[in-house]
Amino acid sequence: MQAFNTLNGLVVPLDRANVDTDAIIPKQFLKSIKRSGFGPNAFDEWRYLDHGEPGMDNSKRQLNPDFVLNKSRYQGASVLLARENFGCGSSREHAPWALEDYGFRVIIAPSFADIFFNNCFKNGMLPIVLDAASVDHLFKECEATEGYQLKIALQEQTITTPGGQVFKFDVDAFRKHCLLNGLDDIGLTMQHQDKIKAFEAQHQKAQPWLFN
Repeated sequence: MQAFNTLNGLVVPLDRANVDTDAIIPKQFLKSIKRSGFGPNAFDEWRYLDHGEPGMDNSKRQLNPDFVLNKSRYQGASVLLARENFGCGSSREHAPWALEDYGFRVIIAPSFADIFFNNCFKNGMLPIVLDAASVDHLFKECEATEGYQLKIALQEQTITTPGGQVFKFDVDAFRKHCLLNGLDDIGLTMQHQDKIKAFEAQHQKAQPWLFN
């Protein structure tokens, strides 16, 4: 998993509340469990004017010009600004896979659905909870300023606007450690690789018949 420390990222404002995981990645794309390749279908039903299916050439599909992610000023965004209850609905882990594959590293919202919130950390993204008034302030600045970027410093737990305004955010200490060091569940397990190998060797020595 890619480590996260400091990000200076272009912001895209998704001004919708209660965005569910089926909107983030529709159900027809859940057949694959490769964890990659979902970015072109993130927000598929809002992003394109036709119905998407796995295997389609997305470069030949007609984009919805009214959807915010399709506007030229937001291309290359790595920070998603959203409204309350982001990531609600089913618990599909494909939702953070799609957002991460699209290029997002940070999502800022007043609240998140619990399972989606946890899945973000497991996939190298930082979900940040800010109060509704602060989020509304960021929306107004972002929409008024082309090329609007935020600096997110995980170690300091701060968001800094182009004008120098600083917002503090909370993050669980263990999750912070994992993101700073690029550790997902497998990475955490592999930190104990020597102990695991020693246990396996002792187990094989004590019960060799199990390994014949």
